Amino acid sequence: MESSPPFQISTSKRPVRPRWAVYGEKALEVLIRCCGVSAVLFVLAIFLFVFNEAAPVLSRPQFHLGKFLFSTDWYPTSVSNVRYGTFALLVGTFSVTGVAMALAVPFGLGAAIFVSEFCWPGLKETLKIVIELLAAIPSVVWGFIGLTVMSKLITRLTGAPVGVNVLNGGIILALMSVPIIVSIGEDALKAVPDSYREAALALGATRWQLVWRVLLPAAKNGLLAAVLLGVARGVGETMAVLMATGHAVNIPHSILDSVRTLTANIAAELGEAPEGSDHYRVLFLTGVLLFGLTFVVNLAADFIVRGVRKR
Repeated sequence: MESSPPFQISTSKRPVRPRWAVYGEKALEVLIRCCGVSAVLFVLAIFLFVFNEAAPVLSRPQFHLGKFLFSTDWYPTSVSNVRYGTFALLVGTFSVTGVAMALAVPFGLGAAIFVSEFCWPGLKETLKIVIELLAAIPSVVWGFIGLTVMSKLITRLTGAPVGVNVLNGGIILALMSVPIIVSIGEDALKAVPDSYREAALALGATRWQLVWRVLLPAAKNGLLAAVLLGVARGVGETMAVLMATGHAVNIPHSILDSVRTLTANIAAELGEAPEGSDHYRVLFLTGVLLFGLTFVVNLAADFIVRGVRKR
């Protein structure tokens, strides 16, 4: 009886990669790292530039940071009593953005669900093209629509004395934010594995139960990102709100009151402020305030996403 041959360890070596392939991979890795770091450096450089232009006004004896943040008086060209209060501008920014998100979020997410789950292929491609065209319309064109079309409709339907107000700006911002929410929301829903859909349908779930119980919880991170990008679009928009909100410095008591936002205020007055003047510096300080607001929004979004992931 012959014994089985002893176990032999293979001494064959793995194929040696060419040296140029190893160096190329390392170079590509370094390039990707540099691209990632450069994004942080660019943002930091922009912030330092804006803060450097605004810093000299902080040491002026006539400037008070508390009044800048909490006063509603904005009279930068007054001869006898100059006042730089941005509280009304902050309230105007949040009011217009709030109205816009109240309109854009349900319509945007609803459209994303329809395009992703309920739309037949021919109509789906048509709707995606229309949504992309809406996103490509310049903001100044939206501003013209708000100034000439929406203002007349608002005065006719609501009886408001002025058609350029919070409601007008909110509707225009909602129309500008919906394409972003729809595009990113649809991508988030499409990223859900098909096995989730098949399992839910196999258990007898209806299409609406599939959406509510399976797809929305599975895609919640991407849908939240879509909403936050819509908020960022609303806070950072300039020309459309400059033309559609009335550009009045006051705290609104209803959605039919005219307001002025931080971005619109910078765009309207920076070209007329003498370079190096206090008015010029305060406008850059307003830009620093906008930086802080966007940082807080992004930080809050990060905490929310982390909390949602833990659940």
